Amino acid sequence: MCRHRPAPPLPGLAGPVPHRRGRIIRGVKIDVFCHLMPKDYAERLMAQAENPAVANIRKRVSAIPALVDLDLRFRQMDEFGPDYRQVVSLPAPPAEDIGPPPISSEFARRGNEGLAELVRRHPDRFAGFVACLPMNDVEAALEEIDHACGTLGAVGAQIYTHVNGRPLDEPRFEPIYARMEELDRMLWVHPCRNASWADYPTETRSRYELWWVFGWEYDTAIFMGRLVFSGVLERHPRLKVLVHHGGSMVPHFAGRVGPGWDQLGSRTPEDQRQDVEHYPLSQRPIDYFRMFYADTALFGAKNAIRCCLDFFGIERVLFASDSPFDPEKGPGYIRSTIANIEELGLSDEERRLIYEANARRLLPLSG
Repeated sequence: MCRHRPAPPLPGLAGPVPHRRGRIIRGVKIDVFCHLMPKDYAERLMAQAENPAVANIRKRVSAIPALVDLDLRFRQMDEFGPDYRQVVSLPAPPAEDIGPPPISSEFARRGNEGLAELVRRHPDRFAGFVACLPMNDVEAALEEIDHACGTLGAVGAQIYTHVNGRPLDEPRFEPIYARMEELDRMLWVHPCRNASWADYPTETRSRYELWWVFGWEYDTAIFMGRLVFSGVLERHPRLKVLVHHGGSMVPHFAGRVGPGWDQLGSRTPEDQRQDVEHYPLSQRPIDYFRMFYADTALFGAKNAIRCCLDFFGIERVLFASDSPFDPEKGPGYIRSTIANIEELGLSDEERRLIYEANARRLLPLSG
């Protein structure tokens, strides 16, 4: 039997790299997609012993102490010099997976106030925080947007690619997009899928963590497509939506997104026309996909960052690492992402846009 063998480290995840051993690549770097849990929030979450979503994250959290331990986190951040700062958001599970609206609202408020306090206490480490929303209650989510972005100073809000299995293009979510556009705050989009989403209709569970490696990116691309064809971006052209992991599958399948969708309906029988009916669009579908923003959290895949830049353009890509969910539990993806960007042959100005300037232009950062 062929046994699984661990692969060698990705470039930049181990061994000598450009900013190891005293040689730090200088310049401000604002890491816009990092995860952190305030201690009070983490303790309250872990007390939800019977919740399946909490049980799933409990194992990961216990193995990644930098999600909660600030002393450890700051030691890890020190590797990247005094000009490296993070924009932090809560990790999964989404608030709506923790419980019904009263509970999800409580957790969103607790998490947001905890993150705001950490940003206030450590402005040299954290450039801002992204609000958690209880998306199973739209009115509560709107209230939390106003409280987090207004009172607490959140730079935006995080949503997931579905709400308890419901698509985000349902009309009930329209007020959220309208409010975020009105406030000129960005929406962070995080994938959300687990092993219960089977690989095939004949099965009940996904295998080999395919639900994560490929499923999360499929999930994200589906979310983007539903926003496009339901007309969310047509109705809210100033809405800023940051898609995690380099815009998921979309840049890599630009030919299908472009010429493929220019033929929308050509593959659909007449008796299934309702499947392709969509909101009237004034542009090609691919033009709406290019309205999204993307990050560089691609786990050491330099070619994927290049593809992302080619599709979205240099001014719509923001530096992010997804720390601390790397094999080293903190610094690994930061290091590999910086190494990738430095190896792309970009100009000083292009690197500055990715590392700092785009974030400062798009987000109300502290300092």
